[in-house]
Amino acid sequence: MAARKKTVAKRGGGLTVDDVREMALALPSTEERPSYGTPGFRVSDKLFARVLDDDSIVIKVDFDHREALLDSKPDMFEVTPHYQDWPMVIVRLKTVDRRLLEALLKEAWRRSASARVLKALEPAAPAPKPAKKAPARKRSK
Repeated sequence: MAARKKTVAKRGGGLTVDDVREMALALPSTEERPSYGTPGFRVSDKLFARVLDDDSIVIKVDFDHREALLDSKPDMFEVTPHYQDWPMVIVRLKTVDRRLLEALLKEAWRRSASARVLKALEPAAPAPKPAKKAPARKRSK
């Protein structure tokens, strides 16, 4: 039986680590495993998000997207020198809204998932329809 996770009390406004956990684990094939002593979320054994502390997480993004996030919402996103050379951005949970965080987690998940995991999510191709038989021709006598 899995150990019960520590619940972080809801602060005035913003999201919590429990909210992040719920969103991340709702993504297919996601596992929670410790990463540097805090919860990390992985797909295909690749880290796509990790809790830094009760107030922030780090999420995988491409560098161009990261720059756009930093320019457009400096109150929500930051990069410390440690993450400068990595395709990651720090997200402040007090200021980010749920819809944006869900979108960022899904994109990070997609960037990390293996081709096998992604293929399993594709809708099954419809079964081919049986070929129609040509109408029987009448034989002349």
